[in-house]
Amino acid sequence: MAQEYEQLKLENQLCFPLYACSRKIVGSYTPYLKPLGLTYTQYIVFMVLWEKESVNVGQLGETLCLDAGTLTPLLKRLEKDGYVTRKRSEEDERVTIVSITNKGNRLKEKCKDIPLKLSASDHPLTEKEANELYRLLYKVLGK
Repeated sequence: MAQEYEQLKLENQLCFPLYACSRKIVGSYTPYLKPLGLTYTQYIVFMVLWEKESVNVGQLGETLCLDAGTLTPLLKRLEKDGYVTRKRSEEDERVTIVSITNKGNRLKEKCKDIPLKLSASDHPLTEKEANELYRLLYKVLGK
């Protein structure tokens, strides 16, 4: 490839290893989430709701770096399955509040060991390297 196109080589892209690692890491959750009928995106929504109990859709999207087009169908599905409720804010009807139900909270017990199982899995990073990667990724995200 000519020198003027060096920037187009896949090996020169920061985005590609981030993308590939993200897919690999998210995929590592599948054996634990699939038996529960959850996707990774649903799981991270639950993580926020287990911590906060109720949150508006805008805050949820900002926390998870997800847009309304991704969240709305996902939340409709979780509501249909009885895991969350959605209602309009009394202060501002344009705002939708999502709250976890008792059924959603019971799922927390089934998920509590997933992070431990994944951290115990074989990966090439030391704890120090993992902490540094975590810090750098949040820096890239501007958080």
